[in-house]
Amino acid sequence: MYKRIVLKLSGEALAGDNPNVKFDNGIIKGIVNQIKEIMEKGTQVSLVIGGGNFWRGRSADHAMDRTKADQIGMLATVMNAIYVSDFLRQEGVGCVVQTPFKCGTMTEEFSKDLAVRHLENKEVVIFAGGLGHPMFSTDTITALRGAELEADALFFAKNVDGVYDDDPAKNPNAKKIDEIKCGDIIKNNLRVIDLTAASLCFDNGIPVVIFGLNEENSIVRAVNGDKIGTIVTVD
Repeated sequence: MYKRIVLKLSGEALAGDNPNVKFDNGIIKGIVNQIKEIMEKGTQVSLVIGGGNFWRGRSADHAMDRTKADQIGMLATVMNAIYVSDFLRQEGVGCVVQTPFKCGTMTEEFSKDLAVRHLENKEVVIFAGGLGHPMFSTDTITALRGAELEADALFFAKNVDGVYDDDPAKNPNAKKIDEIKCGDIIKNNLRVIDLTAASLCFDNGIPVVIFGLNEENSIVRAVNGDKIGTIVTVD
């Protein structure tokens, strides 16, 4: 059983398959119930949530300044974090949203000491707003916070059920990889997770599990160590 984990959720996952909504409450409730279950078994949980249900970088305007586009993306993650935090509250789970910049009274400014205290008090900590600077992905902030908090592992819940040797959306013969070394991801420039995040995991010895969120009870199964998704080792 893992003592402390960081779970990364994509913003798109919160919206489900309906392009006309930003949040699918059924999906979010299912995620929250799984988080509650693993916490009841003793695992401390922190979250990083992407902002893709609101904003996908410069896809809306390719001429847009990259810094401004990234700033909008950071704010999108804050909105998602506040939304999910209230679902946790409704299920009786304490939750705090931490950001690297001040957001009035809506969030708490990031502090490792405070984050650890919240986790030890059986509260979920959602890290929103990225690093507060452009050019960094939510994968990177997941790895960074995992290293800072000395997490046992990182869990990336994605739209695909693991890592493949080719794009499964384009190649029906693509084969799923059950286990891969973090060093191989970096060496072969594989776009499994952001390479900066992969380097942080490699340098700090943090294993990663990449799995499909849409599979039944996938978060619980991944944290329980069931054979699901792809394990990224750091040996």
